[in-house]
Amino acid sequence: MKRLVPSADARSVHALANVDTGQPYPEELSAKDLFEQRAEADPDAVALVHRDREMTYRELNACANRLAVFLMGQGLRAGEVVGVSVARSPELIATLLAVLKCGAAYLPFDGSWPDDRLRVMFGIAECEWLVTDQPERCAGRFPLHHVVPVSAMTPSSIVDYHPANPDTRTGADDLAYINFTSGSTGLPKGVPIRHRGITRLVSGAHYTRLDEHAVTLQLAPISFDAATFEIWGALLNGGTCVLYPSGFVRLSELRHVVRDNGVTTVFLTTALFNTLVDNDLDALSSVETILTGGEAHSLRHIGRALAHYGPDKLVSVYGPTECTTFATYYPVTELRPDELALPIGKPIQNTRAYLVRDGRLCAAGEIGEVCLAGPGLSPGYLGMPDATSERFVDYEIDGVQERLYHTGDLAYFRTDGMLVFQGRDDDQVKINGHRVELGEVRHVLGTHPEVRQVFVTVNRPEVGEAAMLAFVVADAPGCTPLALRAYLRQRLPSYLIPSVIEIRESLPLSLHGKVDRQVLLSSLLPTGGPSS
Repeated sequence: MKRLVPSADARSVHALANVDTGQPYPEELSAKDLFEQRAEADPDAVALVHRDREMTYRELNACANRLAVFLMGQGLRAGEVVGVSVARSPELIATLLAVLKCGAAYLPFDGSWPDDRLRVMFGIAECEWLVTDQPERCAGRFPLHHVVPVSAMTPSSIVDYHPANPDTRTGADDLAYINFTSGSTGLPKGVPIRHRGITRLVSGAHYTRLDEHAVTLQLAPISFDAATFEIWGALLNGGTCVLYPSGFVRLSELRHVVRDNGVTTVFLTTALFNTLVDNDLDALSSVETILTGGEAHSLRHIGRALAHYGPDKLVSVYGPTECTTFATYYPVTELRPDELALPIGKPIQNTRAYLVRDGRLCAAGEIGEVCLAGPGLSPGYLGMPDATSERFVDYEIDGVQERLYHTGDLAYFRTDGMLVFQGRDDDQVKINGHRVELGEVRHVLGTHPEVRQVFVTVNRPEVGEAAMLAFVVADAPGCTPLALRAYLRQRLPSYLIPSVIEIRESLPLSLHGKVDRQVLLSSLLPTGGPSS
């Protein structure tokens, strides 16, 4: 076991950062147990809203129970994995609950993903069951799987099944779901999450109000781990989960959904948050809390939102899939003029954060790798022991054993114990022999008064030198690549000037609401073209 021996300064700032993060929570109960407790305590409370349809906790629990009995009757057993591809609807939520009530784990996937990728995912997860709203298509693509059409589980179809809670035992350490992230080897990495990770995320939360009066919008794709917070943050606390009615977000529709349903809490990816700030800040004026994260924030957009909403609405959240959605939070009450990046804050309840560099803990002001600990950690990557042992490492810290997840993200501690994000370890790249920090280039471009959005990345071709690329959404026709180069030359050394600057009308987003790097790279104009 490795040892991390902190200096006095490092020990002090780590103690400050992690103070009061240990909070009582139902650590021995599963997500299924907590939901059933809520359904028993207040059965007539509204659990789900979808368009004009409401579903109480009693109705949702009974529906999920019948689905669970149906699935077990089809042969599903505890410990198995069920792929779920169902459009956002009450049937989707009931299916997820039913899988958990069977003692199984769900694997959310998008039916539009390529067959080869899905086969790899299903193979890694040992997933032999698929519940889908496109059964014919799935059966043809995956003939060896048990394909269960969600239409076979409508209330009228399963009315004869018993509505009582199934007598299945699900422990806090059992797997609840599996998410897949991209892997550097080209193979997706399966990240299993225990029930304990979910209950730690949504119990006694400090980063937003989660109780029976909270109304949370479910906006993220089910395959994106933010959906874990949106769904279970509401349903395990007796609140209401409002299911966004469309597959893609339109700000005009978002405004009406939020207002008409009294939504109190919304999570937006950084890219979607920036779009909101640029186009319709009033759309979320009525909500109590806007949580936002997923990528480095634009201080310009944060500043505009702060000026519009005031100091009590915005919360920056940060966390990798491997730590069950959120790991840290930062209530945005002000922007400090001396900081070039928005802090990601301090750990949420029952999570601990460390900064590690060269085998030691960092003192305040020293940049290191963010490492996370606590019950939210995944057990490791499915079928990838080498990747697991590289990222999930046991340490002894001041005589206490901790299992740390190495995120690959860089940050430093302020003297008040707040973490300030400094990009990814792999964002610090060498171009023509110079070490380049992409975050610095992104920040300087973002200070140009006619720049609305910026995305900076590196293209690493199989042959030739790596090249830095900048994609810019401009606010004025005079904001040209030539003008931006002149602006950068006044502020940065020549090796920090991107090889390509492309002006775009918008930045493409992935299904998870993040800037889609691959789409940008594939659409690049040749260097020296009209936009370069």
